[in-house]
Amino acid sequence: MISELAQVSVVAPIQPAIEHVKRLLFRPFDLGRWFTIGFCAWLAGLAQGGYAGFNTRFPFPGRAQSSNSSSGPGRFHTWDQIKDEVMRNLDWLLPLAIVLICLAFVVGLLAVWLSSRGDFMFLHDVARDRAEVAVPWRKYAREARSLFLFRLALALIAAAPILLLLATVVFAVVQFVQQKDWELAGSQLADMVVLGASLLALIAFGVAFVIVVKLTRDFVVPIMFLRGGTCREGWRELLGVLAGRLHLLIVYLLFQIVLSLTAGILVIVLVIATCCIAGCLLIIPYIGTVALLPVLVFQRAYSAYYLAQLGPRFDVFQTALPAGGPAPAVESQREARPLT
Repeated sequence: MISELAQVSVVAPIQPAIEHVKRLLFRPFDLGRWFTIGFCAWLAGLAQGGYAGFNTRFPFPGRAQSSNSSSGPGRFHTWDQIKDEVMRNLDWLLPLAIVLICLAFVVGLLAVWLSSRGDFMFLHDVARDRAEVAVPWRKYAREARSLFLFRLALALIAAAPILLLLATVVFAVVQFVQQKDWELAGSQLADMVVLGASLLALIAFGVAFVIVVKLTRDFVVPIMFLRGGTCREGWRELLGVLAGRLHLLIVYLLFQIVLSLTAGILVIVLVIATCCIAGCLLIIPYIGTVALLPVLVFQRAYSAYYLAQLGPRFDVFQTALPAGGPAPAVESQREARPLT
């Protein structure tokens, strides 16, 4: 195992991942196959708001004017008007806010559940060179439920400190904005210190949360795919293999940033080259995912090929291998489970 880990590289999986994209999507080219695999990829991306979509901010003149007009005494007058208007309509704004929050929570739960199913469906199609929906939907139902519960628990655990830090940031900003004297008094300095510390802590929590989510999708899901176990068992196995080798994860995450920037630049070039026609397609749900399918298949194949460097029992492109037994036992065990 030590010799295998010593040969782990972030560059080595690039070429086989590119070849996998060619084999799965272009040899031969089949539009129906693209839409089938794209549906699985779209489901997998629901928890992240979908794989397709861009949020670009431009410095419109109107925005600059409103920013300038909000300075000085008028800014405080506008702030007071907003508070008065909210308090005057609180009798219907509060119930509406509660209903919207509950609706968003239900929609979010549904998106995470479907995304957990989609992660295994998409990985199944990529790992097995197939375009299937119904088979992986049924086959990996138990694993997807475990992944959903893990993601739900992770979100609930992270919600408390993140919401607390957000409330602290908002409170500090409000206190700072309401100060009419712009000279740095002691209270203003304290508000700035609280604001800075809260922002740093919020960023740290956010980065940690994103890393856990990414490692779960990139490595734990393939381990569950191979073993048929729970998400907790997948994490335990991953941490056991990488214990004392944190540098592997650091290099992998840094290289993922490089790959993401490269993919983003390629997409921007494509949008410009097509006079924004490609951009119009990319913002359409599901259609945008299908259009980005080569990038998404590469990302999924790249992480799987990287994981396969840890040893044959982590290779999703071969017949599934359990931790200490033959592959047929795993497959028959999975098929014997009740489908939920």
